Amino acid sequence: MKTSQRFESAIKKLYRAFHNDELHPECCKQCAVGNILDHSDAWKHLSDDHGSTKLNYVGQVHQRLGRRFNGYTPYELLQIESRFLRACNYQLPLRHGHFKPEDPKDKSILFDGLCEVVGFLCELDGIPNVMDYTKLFEVENDQPKYEYIK
Repeated sequence: MKTSQRFESAIKKLYRAFHNDELHPECCKQCAVGNILDHSDAWKHLSDDHGSTKLNYVGQVHQRLGRRFNGYTPYELLQIESRFLRACNYQLPLRHGHFKPEDPKDKSILFDGLCEVVGFLCELDGIPNVMDYTKLFEVENDQPKYEYIK
């Protein structure tokens, strides 16, 4: 399967962040988008609220100019972050008093967030979801439809 440079780069960064404990949903430099953008928090100026998919004036200008950040448009970045936070069980946008997980660095919570992000990155690039394992369990005539290859 052929993938884009932006996809490969994003996956490597997210993989590294997850395994090096450098993924934190509440930190603009260590969240999904912060990691994709090399620990930069400049993206937070594209919206008024962390977790919102609504571009503010600055975000709209960058979007209209066709600006891309490590291959992603401002709107795509906000969607990535929103999906990550929602899958990590955050009430959006992030605000004091809104629901959030007790332990935001819990690996199972972060894994759920990353599964959602990876699926969305695949969708953006028009490729099959690399996290979809359901084909392994499809059957035809009471036999596995696909052979599991080690």
